Amino acid sequence: MPKYQSLVKLQSDLKNQKITCVELVQYYLSQIEATQHLNAYIEVFEGEALAKAAALDLKIVNQADHLGKLYGMVVSLKDVICYKNHQVTAASKILEGFESQFSATAVERILKEDAIIIGRVNCDQFAMGSTNENSVYGAVKNGADETKVPGGSSGASAVAVQMDTCLASLGSDTGGSVRQPAAFCGVIGMKPSYGRISRHGLLAYASSFDQIGVLANSIEDAAILLEVMAGADEFDSTASDKVVPNYSQELNFKTKTKIAYFGNVLEHEGIAPTIKSSTLDYLDYLKAEGHQVEAVNFDYLDYIIPAYYVLTTAEASSNLSRFDGVRYGHRNKSASNLLETYKLSRTEGFSTEVKRRIMLGTFVLSAGYYDAYYTKAQQVRRLIQEQTLSILEEYDFIVMPVSPTTAWNLGDTIDDPVKMYLADIFTVQANMCGLPAIALPIGKDENNLPIGIQFMGNMFEEAQLLAFTHQLQENFATQKN
Repeated sequence: MPKYQSLVKLQSDLKNQKITCVELVQYYLSQIEATQHLNAYIEVFEGEALAKAAALDLKIVNQADHLGKLYGMVVSLKDVICYKNHQVTAASKILEGFESQFSATAVERILKEDAIIIGRVNCDQFAMGSTNENSVYGAVKNGADETKVPGGSSGASAVAVQMDTCLASLGSDTGGSVRQPAAFCGVIGMKPSYGRISRHGLLAYASSFDQIGVLANSIEDAAILLEVMAGADEFDSTASDKVVPNYSQELNFKTKTKIAYFGNVLEHEGIAPTIKSSTLDYLDYLKAEGHQVEAVNFDYLDYIIPAYYVLTTAEASSNLSRFDGVRYGHRNKSASNLLETYKLSRTEGFSTEVKRRIMLGTFVLSAGYYDAYYTKAQQVRRLIQEQTLSILEEYDFIVMPVSPTTAWNLGDTIDDPVKMYLADIFTVQANMCGLPAIALPIGKDENNLPIGIQFMGNMFEEAQLLAFTHQLQENFATQKN
């Protein structure tokens, strides 16, 4: 069985009967079995995936003219995305055994276009983490080196694609949770503009930051998934009603661009020498391709992480109040009154990291501290957004590393959450501003660990971002070969 890197090639082989959907699903199931030691999958939907595959094979044999855009695409779902009549737990004990009564809008749309959902994958609990170690199901391991983290919080989604257990995976990105694991695992990670994909059916962490994203082997697959999932939704008032371009049909990009990078990023004390040198080499590649690449200063780099964690923990404190042990999920059996039910159920149900963020968020929203922390962080967010958008008025894209380092050892940041938080320094800007961003693999370090780079574009300019990076990846691959 060849490793399919794109849906276009797969669909060609399906139509030419070189392979069937059932054979494809059986192959992916065997890959899931062979890589289960990495702990990526929480639940595998074997029976229904095979049944859907068999139904699609009948359509193909009968040359049905109503095959969806995604027929044959096998997808996994991060355990924060609802799928009707299937469990969704946010990798947390607080939701153990909970089955969703509806599907996320994004899920409904890919199913309508004949995607096959093969399983539910692990993540950091309630998408809070950068290592995929903060899960009631245990840590996920990086397929490139099993002693390393895969990144987070969508770490298992990245591993699922990395290890060829599915063609693509849906994750969520609150501060880099799609792009950072994509970089650590050597795959593509795309976060669209805030509001481009409906958040209906995405378990909320921080509602003004969260966005469903895509992990895939190719930009073409990221483009067609975005094309299918994007658009207005009556169940989400923050979903944009802007017209959705045919992203997958608009990947031809020949224009020379003007690209900014932040000089102070490459001089940051936390950046590893390998990341710095790889980024500089890639900037040289961009220049060799005829693009204008210039250094600009970004004044608020050191304020991004503090402001981000004040705001996201505040929103988490509010969003997670609904998990109280009364209506659904885990409930302490020894509680004798309502207050004890709340306290004991939440104490047992939430992990240390989730409780830490809830308490931080409650503190910054409390009387006497609201203006000092939450209001100030909102003001900083506005300054960050204004300067970023000002740069994008003059430049087409902003390029920067995805992470200051490659994947670190499992366990390295368990007892040092601040160290883990600081690892998000280059990814949270896109979420603070609501901008689209994509992570691309560009090589490996001296330990054979993947290195990624990311591009940010202007609001709702995913078409340009996808087309530009598609051209870059094709040319980059040609040069490497």
